[in-house]
Amino acid sequence: MFKNAVSKLTHNAQDAIELFNRTFAQTYNTRLVLGADEPLYKPASNRVPYHQVIFAHGFFRSALHEAAHWCVAGPVRRHIVDYAYWYKPDGRGASEQRQFERVECKPQALEWLFCLSAGHSFEVSCDNLGCEDPNAIDVDGFRRQVERQLTAYFKHGLPKRAQLFAQALQQFYAQPDPASVWQPQAALVKEVEDV
Repeated sequence: MFKNAVSKLTHNAQDAIELFNRTFAQTYNTRLVLGADEPLYKPASNRVPYHQVIFAHGFFRSALHEAAHWCVAGPVRRHIVDYAYWYKPDGRGASEQRQFERVECKPQALEWLFCLSAGHSFEVSCDNLGCEDPNAIDVDGFRRQVERQLTAYFKHGLPKRAQLFAQALQQFYAQPDPASVWQPQAALVKEVEDV
């Protein structure tokens, strides 16, 4: 697996905002915007003439995560508030958690790509802190799903907008192309088993 050591790079949300907006404000009329408590996607309207990818709390990783959701959303969904994605907050049971993981797998794979492109650490988020069922959350299983999805993106091609944003991050943070050095952990386990 491509492991970028926790580096001495400084990562701040304002840099993510500037890179995203420089990459997409003109071509997609879309801006990454710092919000307050909850992330939200707002299509352009009479009040605001551009699409807004709103991330919460000013965290760098939150900015990357919301950018990843935007990169996954197709042209129809990008004209609907919050892309019309299913979401249920904390306290999901096992079946709802699996549904959450299906929805989140691709965005978290792209978030991982963006973290690698910026030289920033990454951990999957099961986003279910209020869960009362200890069997509902399988962090390792979800991590493997996200890793497989990122591996598939490297093998078959990234979404165009994700590729553009990853390249902007790589250039700004002077990082190598993650696809050129990616070695998924699942492949490492298989190699060990074959010995």
